[in-house]
Amino acid sequence: MMMETTIATKSRLYTLTCAACGTRYSPFELQTVSVCCAMPLVSQYDLKRPLFKDKLQLREATMWRYRELLPVLADENIVSLCEGFTPVLSLQNLSSKYDFAHLQLKDEGQNPTGSFKARGLSMAISKAKEFGVEGCIIPTAGNAGVAMAAYCAKAGMRAVVVMPRHTPKAFKEECYWYGAEVVLVDGLINDCAAKAKSINAGNQLLDVSTLKEPYRLEGKKTMGYEIAEQLNWTLPDVILYPAGGGTGLIGIWKAFREMQALGWLPQSIKLPRMIAVQAANCQPLVDTFMGRQANAQQYVGKSTIANGLAVPRPLGEQMMLQVLRESGGTAISITDEQMLEGLRELSRHEGLFVAPEGAALWMAARQLAATGDLNPDSHILLLNTGSGQKYMENIEGQY
Repeated sequence: MMMETTIATKSRLYTLTCAACGTRYSPFELQTVSVCCAMPLVSQYDLKRPLFKDKLQLREATMWRYRELLPVLADENIVSLCEGFTPVLSLQNLSSKYDFAHLQLKDEGQNPTGSFKARGLSMAISKAKEFGVEGCIIPTAGNAGVAMAAYCAKAGMRAVVVMPRHTPKAFKEECYWYGAEVVLVDGLINDCAAKAKSINAGNQLLDVSTLKEPYRLEGKKTMGYEIAEQLNWTLPDVILYPAGGGTGLIGIWKAFREMQALGWLPQSIKLPRMIAVQAANCQPLVDTFMGRQANAQQYVGKSTIANGLAVPRPLGEQMMLQVLRESGGTAISITDEQMLEGLRELSRHEGLFVAPEGAALWMAARQLAATGDLNPDSHILLLNTGSGQKYMENIEGQY
């Protein structure tokens, strides 16, 4: 392990540090979790030198417009399908119906491969290519496996996707079309992780599981940069985010802190209250946040129509809890029946066919407003993570 090494990425410098204790690791070497604490490694940049945000308007409308704040060393290693810069939409009809003053939705379903996973996997596969990796493996609830398969295909890498057998057919079929090897497992994503570990016992493949390598987080953080830029360098009062593995929740908060350090956002700005939304069938973060358990290490979850929320033992639990504490946020769970109601409302009133995870956000906003835990006069942003098209098997006939 090399300590204290920094490398130039365009005009920035970055190091890798353990999320638990701050020990530094070499970004010159292929890394997984920290040796010291078995926790995620986080990229930390030199943010003291000026970087002018007015240059952004001349750049491509993808997540790579923030190139200096992303860890790929050489442009030729970028594996991109033009991911990012998804629209922020106003939900005017639902705002009127339920008396919300300023309700918006950022639609990550408009990414390549149909979800926000495109961001993280573009970054992870780009770094894998940079390190000369020939193949990757991922345990997935669906969307991450599809994204990894697509980006591995683009990069010419072997892709092994391990997913629950009950995953909707659309996810499996897309992985097959990208040429991935698909392994089906009885259980949830934690069972898939165990199977992936067994398959990869010889470490011949790079495991790009959530937060088990440092770079998916860097792709996901670009959502935070986009939110600020698209809102003319202001921020919402509240962001509701569907938290399974939680990389996006952590990444968005990381982006806000980085923009403050860069001077793109004033230090005095009030950062959004972050609300993590989970499925009632699998709510480990909610139970820990509410004090019902010490942590999620032994949590047992059940399947849900929101496949991406069926993550019973998230590695990034403590990092998510830190975001909720720092932002004054909370965690809430939504039933599958409520998600179906949310899908109907978003479809019929706004013309948006979102993933069940996105529908959970809308129902959480309604519920929190009804209990007085969310001010309907606030500027509220829902972050829908994917398209509803792939979930048809889960919700067929429920309209």
